[in-house]
Amino acid sequence: MRILDQLNRDMKTAMKAKDRESLTTIRMIKSSIQNEEIAKGRDLDADEELTILAREKKQRLESLEEFKKADRTDLVEKLEAEIKVVDNYLPEQLSDDEVRELVQETIDEVGAESMKDMGSVMSAVMPKVQGRADGGQINGLVRELLSK
Repeated sequence: MRILDQLNRDMKTAMKAKDRESLTTIRMIKSSIQNEEIAKGRDLDADEELTILAREKKQRLESLEEFKKADRTDLVEKLEAEIKVVDNYLPEQLSDDEVRELVQETIDEVGAESMKDMGSVMSAVMPKVQGRADGGQINGLVRELLSK
């Protein structure tokens, strides 16, 4: 089932339950997906939908950090609720150990030996973790493992 279909179903449920916070977040996610479909002129595949969801979560996490620094607890709580809604549509996140193992396997597959090979490792590992791990975390692990 497409994520967009699930969003439509959940949007109706949130409307009936008068859950404004979830409804607002679902509408924003749905809008992002639809805007991307309009830009591409076609329906998105599952990987593209996951990419958009990951981007939505990343934007909220970045804003969350800024609001915490500014001591805006009202906005922090709102964003934490939005992040929970976005997480409902993302696949289960990989543990740190699973990510480390996957990065190491990819380094071995690609035959990377130094930081010069970082681009090839990143381009090979990112499709494997699509929506299940943060790109910044992957980048840090690739740097760490290649600098050994």
